[in-house]
Amino acid sequence: MTSASLSSRTILVTGGGGFLGKAIVRMLVARGDKVRSFSRSLYTKLDTMGVEQLQGDMADAQALHKACQNVDLVFHVASKTGVWGPDEAYYQTNVVGTQHLIQACRRNGVRRLVYTSSPSVVFDGGDMEGVDETAPYATHCHAPYPRTKAMAEQLVRQAADQTLKTISLRPHLIWGPEDNHLVPRIIQRARRLRQVGDGQNRVDTIYVDNAAQAHILAAEQLAVRPELSGRVYFISQDAPVRLWDMVNAILAAADLPPVQRKVSAAAAWRIGALLEWAYRSFRLPGEPPMTRFVAKELATSHWFDIRAARQDLGYRPRISIEEGLRRLRQWLQDEKLRSKV
Repeated sequence: MTSASLSSRTILVTGGGGFLGKAIVRMLVARGDKVRSFSRSLYTKLDTMGVEQLQGDMADAQALHKACQNVDLVFHVASKTGVWGPDEAYYQTNVVGTQHLIQACRRNGVRRLVYTSSPSVVFDGGDMEGVDETAPYATHCHAPYPRTKAMAEQLVRQAADQTLKTISLRPHLIWGPEDNHLVPRIIQRARRLRQVGDGQNRVDTIYVDNAAQAHILAAEQLAVRPELSGRVYFISQDAPVRLWDMVNAILAAADLPPVQRKVSAAAAWRIGALLEWAYRSFRLPGEPPMTRFVAKELATSHWFDIRAARQDLGYRPRISIEEGLRRLRQWLQDEKLRSKV
């Protein structure tokens, strides 16, 4: 990428060692930006890119204050993800952490904040087809992740003022090489996966480099179009696919057979409710193989109208699903070879 630097000062990426965070960092470094990462761990790959690394927790206000020093642009990517776990853990990272970050931005004179949100903040358990940014926040959430992400997104939107410009992005189902969440879950559960519902539900996805590019476009536009501050945007491949076709495409990239067995949406929901009760009642380790939230996600359509991102941010997905799958397959093959060395 040959575009001009986004900032004359340091750019902070929270969660810079994560899947999306690292993709954003990589693009920033390629532009010639000076980048700082704030994560719970340290990452060798960031060292090799010349990235300054600060280790800390999002709930630590002082650590975030230090991270925001000499910074005028923040990409807030860090969050606690997943479908299971104590509510308080999600709240501390996603809500309290975002509160602390906004305070740190103000104390240090940070001028722009781009927040990574999630479409799950408006997911009410039913089909969402062609939904745009006017959709209200969900009133009932069956998991702490969407509930706390909605709270954090609202904090970011409310923080927008003359001194701090903000944009929130809602990427849906990020995937690609180096994925440490979606792709590994599908591959690890390949032999046990069951199609939930009739298999006709369509969803949006987004290739990781496209998601990273959208974040950089948002930061660029905030610098020249302050009227966009406080807004939120869905971003995706802009090409809805049948969810189970996408699952099978990821399995094929890993040389695994497609999902053959099926379960009805109603049965999956009941199983999820029962397993949640059992895991809570008996304090079982790990996470249930099915939850009510996951059952609804797997059986419903959720794809979005991204015209606002096209018009306001100039966003266009540069990497197609087909090219992304080719890259994913190559990465999985390389990983398999490395594991044998």
